[in-house]
Amino acid sequence: MNRPLTDVALAPIPVRWDADHALTAMYSDHYRCLVRLAWFLVQDVTTAEDVVQDSFVAMHTAWGRLRDGDRALAYLRQSIVDRSRSVRRHRALAGRNAPQAGSGMPSAELSALPSMEHAAVVWALRSLPARQREAMALKYYGNLSEAQAASAMGVSQGAVKRHVAGAIEALRVVMEIDP
Repeated sequence: MNRPLTDVALAPIPVRWDADHALTAMYSDHYRCLVRLAWFLVQDVTTAEDVVQDSFVAMHTAWGRLRDGDRALAYLRQSIVDRSRSVRRHRALAGRNAPQAGSGMPSAELSALPSMEHAAVVWALRSLPARQREAMALKYYGNLSEAQAASAMGVSQGAVKRHVAGAIEALRVVMEIDP
């Protein structure tokens, strides 16, 4: 069962907790859904796992500076979005726009990935510009509000609305769906 990013209720993590305890709790509650979010953005399981792991490591390093334990999950989401953008920029610069052979969906990791069976839907989502795909993944798959998606993307709520509207229109055209 694929759960949205906000499905697992995370009790506020007291900042007085040390990084090890807090991140262990967050990891066990949110790792799989964060990997799915990263997969939507980088479209490669291995890289998505690396992005999430790097985000947890960065959060561990920054834990002492985190003033509000309630913002910990939002910090992770924003870190994942930022690191996913870096991956896409690196791929574009290196001429590797497509995932490497063999880095698709390993069977052992199948349970951590979204269950998109229909190839046309996957292709349509992959054809979206990166920012539109980010907005769609955060808003609809992650079940985040526009404000939360805007925070994770580092843009205004209006920009999220524009990206989502553009993505919906592009998907309608690609999928030949009547409005």
